Amino acid sequence: MSPPAAPAREVDTLVIGAGQAGLATSYWLSRAGVEHQVLEQRPELGGAWQDRWDSFYLNTPNFAFLLPGMTYDGPEPDAFLPRDQVIELFRDYARRIAAPVRLGTEVTRVARAGGPTADGGFAVDTNQGRWLARNVVLANGAYQRPRIPASAAKLPQRITQLHSHDYRNPPQLPGGAVLVVGTGQSGGQITEDLLAAGREVHLSVSACPEAPRRYRGQDTFYWLLQVNLHGPDYGINGLQAAQLPSPAARFMCNPLVSGNDGGHSIRLRDLGRRGVRLHGHFEETDDGVITFSDDLAARMALVESAFGQRMKVMFDAYIAAAGLEAPVAEPVPVDDWQLPSSGARLDLDAEGITSVIWSTGYGLDFGFLDIPVLDEWNYPRHSRGVTEVPGLYAVGLPWLTKHASSTVAAVGMDAEYVVGHLAGR
Repeated sequence: MSPPAAPAREVDTLVIGAGQAGLATSYWLSRAGVEHQVLEQRPELGGAWQDRWDSFYLNTPNFAFLLPGMTYDGPEPDAFLPRDQVIELFRDYARRIAAPVRLGTEVTRVARAGGPTADGGFAVDTNQGRWLARNVVLANGAYQRPRIPASAAKLPQRITQLHSHDYRNPPQLPGGAVLVVGTGQSGGQITEDLLAAGREVHLSVSACPEAPRRYRGQDTFYWLLQVNLHGPDYGINGLQAAQLPSPAARFMCNPLVSGNDGGHSIRLRDLGRRGVRLHGHFEETDDGVITFSDDLAARMALVESAFGQRMKVMFDAYIAAAGLEAPVAEPVPVDDWQLPSSGARLDLDAEGITSVIWSTGYGLDFGFLDIPVLDEWNYPRHSRGVTEVPGLYAVGLPWLTKHASSTVAAVGMDAEYVVGHLAGR
């Protein structure tokens, strides 16, 4: 006869996840006097930053470290923090705000406590037992489930495959050339990491836009942040969630920049000039031969023009509407490096490729939710983080309310609103 199950613990509010969103929420809950616990499945604090590679630097400047109750006040606001310092900052933040975090606690199920339609709070099952809570805040982030194309399973077993989530450094890979699939920030930065180690690299180009690291006297993220936070005051709403052309746009990739080496933009033609073999979008693999879209020239034109067509227009409009003084934009230098004709097929053996790194992003993971609140994109249906289920909230997701909602710079604002609604219940 098995021993009786331990009684469920009760708390007013459970926060799932102790990354930047969960800790910011905890800060505001403590300020509001709301009893709460933060559940974190990892054994240590530091959130998803612990999944970045060894040479990673934060892509946003230090001035954008704007967590509630703790902002960067050091001597280098325009510099960029390396991975380990970022992790330690979050651990220090948790200590400063005395966040009640339970580490090593994986949430396996969240359901209504009284049944599918009851409004009696929530039953939350974990690997450490059950909780009963009046409110639940989903703060487990957007970087939970690495996405890898299904056809990756067709690659020969002799090929080492890693998602960027698991990449740490070049010596981790066997000798030989490397194919990096995807040119978001991770793909571009990992390519540079491999180049610095003298590795031969092939790169499959996606549609993520290139961008200058600096524009009109400021880091590009400075203008992104200003338009996120203050654009609506001047009628510039392009970075507000309500203006997205479709729900799918919530998952668009960010500008191709890096915080390494003091911060810089990543130009695909420059990578090509340095020896990287550029290919179109990954399409399929069969018996060690990979097929790409045969549109590299058009794809590159899209990547190179996107900043001028969208972000530059918003930044210029904001600067003018706000009456700000800023230097005139520098002309975009013409790069006449010609794309080689690499074709749409790549034989891995013939090119000596022994490794593939999938820099293909992440999917949201709410598999533990036993409540019908997700849309077709696996995204909670909500208004400003308040879901349609009373007592269930979301913080820290991309485009929750604005483009920067999932960033350190803006997550605290969404958390403050959510906690204000929660405390008002």
